Amino acid sequence: MNSVVVRLRRRPEGWVGEVEVEQDGLRTQHTVRVSPADAERWGRGDTDGDVEELVRRSFDFLLDREPATSILRSFELSVIQRYFPEYDRVIRR
Repeated sequence: MNSVVVRLRRRPEGWVGEVEVEQDGLRTQHTVRVSPADAERWGRGDTDGDVEELVRRSFDFLLDREPATSILRSFELSVIQRYFPEYDRVIRR
């Protein structure tokens, strides 16, 4: 079972999420930047809570496809679709 903890900070250019993942006894840390355009495209709103939920759903998406140790340590949320073209379709559900 995976444990994902998201701590979100609002910045002038969007949000920065510090994400801690625990998977199979291993703990990894990641930084993900979310622009207002990302929140509009894939989120269910643009409040801090909405963006936090988007980051959590995005990590659930990634963890269904690769181990936490393979997830980039720091990235823009929009880069996910470059590696996983189905992201756009799946995350909008």
